[in-house]
Amino acid sequence: MGIAASVATFALIVFGGIVRITGSGMGCGDDWPLCNGQLIPPMDLPTAIEYGHRLAALLVSAFVGAVALFAFLVRRHDSSAAVVTGTGSRLWRLAVSAVALLIVQIMLGAVTVWLELPPASVILHLGTAMLLLAVLIVIASEAYGPGRQRVNDRASRVAWWTSLATLAVILLGALTANLDAGLACQGFPLCNGQLLPGSEGNPLIHSHWAHRVAAYALVAWCLILPATIRKRRPGDPGLGGPARATAAVAVLQLAVGAAMVLMSLPGELRAAHVGLGAAVFVAAVRLAWVARYPASD
Repeated sequence: MGIAASVATFALIVFGGIVRITGSGMGCGDDWPLCNGQLIPPMDLPTAIEYGHRLAALLVSAFVGAVALFAFLVRRHDSSAAVVTGTGSRLWRLAVSAVALLIVQIMLGAVTVWLELPPASVILHLGTAMLLLAVLIVIASEAYGPGRQRVNDRASRVAWWTSLATLAVILLGALTANLDAGLACQGFPLCNGQLLPGSEGNPLIHSHWAHRVAAYALVAWCLILPATIRKRRPGDPGLGGPARATAAVAVLQLAVGAAMVLMSLPGELRAAHVGLGAAVFVAAVRLAWVARYPASD
């Protein structure tokens, strides 16, 4: 159930990107929870896209509710110590966190529509969705990998900081997109042929360039991440795969971002960029969990 909820939430995040890319955010007007004042409104393309996004959010809500119910039932039959993952008490706390994030996400979605898509609200909406996705990934990991002891060492801290850095880069990208700064920096890898755009230039340039620099730094870090993790915990072969997966997806994401800029932001690549950004975050969170709760010998 945790895996299904994670997949549905990932798909919802990508769907939300499609809503923004197609300009369908106001496809239901400023009505919520109704759509243009109706439960099932007449459909044109923007309305259908926004309405489909809302239905997808309803599906995610059902999955999160099912996860919470499962965690509650497991908790009733499990009195193990909370320090061990996969126990009912810990799964229950995570499920409650997921429900709380879902409620906040729903409220932010409503406010975003009522205020007609202000960038700050849109970015908060995305950030909450990413946090919900992270919690669901942890729930799925612990449900399928019970009995692991928590480890707090340099390897686990490096992995968790990597996931937080990934989230920061994603939110910077959301800021760039919602400010319509995607074409403010022409060319790749430089910005309008410059390494450091002038301070007197368009502020949209600085937003775009800040996202790029952060993305470059993240990809560079992810490339040395497998060796860094291995050096800090040489006796744990289980970290190699997740670390390499994080690096591979980060490089692919950078390639798609470059192609997107060089081809003047085609919609298909913009949607792929959203999905790959979420995929880097998924890989980083999974790595962070495996590092914090390694498999026992």
